[in-house]
Amino acid sequence: MNYRNSNKPTLETHYKRYCQILSKVITTAKRIHYSKLISQSDNKQKTTWNIIKTITNNKKTLHTNIPTHININDTLSTNPIDIGNAFNTYFISIADNLLIKNLSKLGTTNNNDLMTYLRYNFKHCHFQINLNNTTTYEINKIINSLKNNKTLHGYDEISDKILKASAPFILSPLTYIFNKLLSSGTFPDRLKYSEIQPLFKKGKKTEIANYRPISLLSSFSKIIEKIIYKRLNYFLTENNILTSEQFGFRENSTIDMAIYTLLNNIQLSLGKKDLWVEYSVIFKRHLIV
Repeated sequence: MNYRNSNKPTLETHYKRYCQILSKVITTAKRIHYSKLISQSDNKQKTTWNIIKTITNNKKTLHTNIPTHININDTLSTNPIDIGNAFNTYFISIADNLLIKNLSKLGTTNNNDLMTYLRYNFKHCHFQINLNNTTTYEINKIINSLKNNKTLHGYDEISDKILKASAPFILSPLTYIFNKLLSSGTFPDRLKYSEIQPLFKKGKKTEIANYRPISLLSSFSKIIEKIIYKRLNYFLTENNILTSEQFGFRENSTIDMAIYTLLNNIQLSLGKKDLWVEYSVIFKRHLIV
């Protein structure tokens, strides 16, 4: 205030100097804060991207409102029932089209041929998987790991925030129910239900092909899925069923590790002067670009 109400050169110098000091302090504080978030995170890559989106002000929110006008068979429809049925038909066909596409890549059009393919490539007999019982501690840990979201929920309208608040009162019955599911090998049909909402991608909002489905599962379904995933992942790891080159959808395995492995193999091949050196150099240049 003294600087703004005065024309003294000394005050101007003093003010600008401390503006620079304050700017450095704020920058340092932000760096320390973001470093702490990354170091304490279980998923450092995801946390890093969230920080980048926050800094660049590029954090998008999901807009899953169903459009009021949709083009159905070259006719613009405003009927909510017709729009819902059109989205349902389109989203169901996506899975079938992907299956046909993947089967064609394997040189087959028969889904049964996939079992023949698996039996031929995995000839070694593995031990039978054992789905051990869960505990209240494990379930409580899974519930606490869920996002604290009070707006998104499945058809049962029980959000993760409500589930966390009621956890102390339902841990014991949940443990009993989930252990029954594991021992019987039955996944309840009601937990398979999900609420599908269309998410607009880009282009014209009247075209169904410009939307992708968002599946909102029941919170209880998420818990049992994580329990089964933990046991299935342990079984696959212990029996070395997954190849070491499989980086996606694995714990402690990121895209950074995949890139490092690729570049390291290329550099080793360059050192050994393998026959495919020229192709490696070209690929490396494109990768860096």
